[in-house]
Amino acid sequence: MQSAIKIDHLFFRYDKEFVLEDISATIADREYIAIIGPNGGGKSTFVKLLLGLLTPTQGKIEIYGNAPDKSRETIGYLPQNIHFNLDIPLQAREVILQGRLSAKKRSFTKEDFETLHSIAQKLRIAHLLNKKIGQLSGGERQRVLLARALATKPKILILDEPTAAVDFTTQKEIYQLLQELDLTKIVVSHDINILLQGVDRVFYINRKLYIHEHIDIEIKPKEGHFCEMELFEQLGGEHACNH
Repeated sequence: MQSAIKIDHLFFRYDKEFVLEDISATIADREYIAIIGPNGGGKSTFVKLLLGLLTPTQGKIEIYGNAPDKSRETIGYLPQNIHFNLDIPLQAREVILQGRLSAKKRSFTKEDFETLHSIAQKLRIAHLLNKKIGQLSGGERQRVLLARALATKPKILILDEPTAAVDFTTQKEIYQLLQELDLTKIVVSHDINILLQGVDRVFYINRKLYIHEHIDIEIKPKEGHFCEMELFEQLGGEHACNH
């Protein structure tokens, strides 16, 4: 199977403090990866390195054979915090079409509008296209932003806490949509109760990387919640990991 991402002995430090140490992994084309770990463990730094926003202190990352900073058109990214002025009268269709623009492209083509409608149908938001972004619920807005990330037609989709600000029902809907997407997916999330549905592997990052494969556990959430540390305990700690 073709590799989407290859990470070879990756180190990264801010000033003198290492945030990531000796990380190596290969992510296959169309694999679905969940990234978990404690706050400050290096998850966000790892994502920034994949996006080419940071340069490794040591080691190498390849995205389909190229350096991350040469592969940005390959990756669709939905960051954790996207702030809209909800008073600006932007329609959902206009937000999604932003994903079709670039520094060299300032107008839309017939293909752009075909892409818009195709993605809207796939994410089941066609009925929202003419609504202003300020009229949408949090879950509807998140699906529109996901559509914008997909509008670039990426090979890899990276999402950082995509369900952090939505209710439980919307979380389930968004993760169901993700399972249906046929591309490489990397999702950083604390929503383990839902996230485990359909993922191929779990990457636990806490300065170092521990890779969990063949996840088969019984989830018993406490008061409706199941955090990543409970998952880590059920996986049996580091002895259950492949480095």
